[in-house]
Amino acid sequence: MLYWVVKAILGPILHIVFRPWAEGVENVPKQGPAILAGNHLSFADHFFGPLNLRRKVISLGKSDYFTGRGIKGYLSRLFFSGVGTVPIDRSGGKASEAALRTGLRVLGEGHLLGIYPEGTRSPDGRLYKGKTGVARLALESRAPVIPWAMIHTFEMMPPGQHLPKRGIRPGVRFGKPLDFSRYYGMEEDRLVLRAVTDEIMYALMELSEQEYVDKYAASAKVEMEREARAAGG
Repeated sequence: MLYWVVKAILGPILHIVFRPWAEGVENVPKQGPAILAGNHLSFADHFFGPLNLRRKVISLGKSDYFTGRGIKGYLSRLFFSGVGTVPIDRSGGKASEAALRTGLRVLGEGHLLGIYPEGTRSPDGRLYKGKTGVARLALESRAPVIPWAMIHTFEMMPPGQHLPKRGIRPGVRFGKPLDFSRYYGMEEDRLVLRAVTDEIMYALMELSEQEYVDKYAASAKVEMEREARAAGG
């Protein structure tokens, strides 16, 4: 209920102020489970990605968003609940398996599941290597995968910026569903998982027109921070 209240309040304001656009909305199923696999450029993606869809998009987010204290913690919980985020532990190991099971439960209930295969926001606007969790979700759930590419949200609200810039029109492109039925039953094969993930990332690269980097975004962030410290020292 909170999701639709937030969307009803923020939606008209975002449309008037930023004039967002969307292409390929017809590629998103009107009912039944589907995985929306997207690039992740900005905090603004949470707002503008689902804006033009008439279905609720449920995403998986860090449990930290829901455990804060005081007013800030309350507002964080309220916001992420309002944009359809389900808390998960992302510390790895058994936590990763629990996140997978949560995603499968969401899909099993017939919902749209939004997921960012890069695992974190791009540090520089480029598209980074995808993690194979999205492939496991696709093969185990047998739900269609819809590439979901955000456009211009990095320029509008890059990492570290708290308010979006005016004068930049954000957009989203929904690609045609990707069919991985040829791999069903092979979700334990690491080479298959990598092949499925790379196909998803290639579709995102074409939709978003981003430069692709064959490394994980988290690793790239660490390297950039190390270089920045070296330059400053």
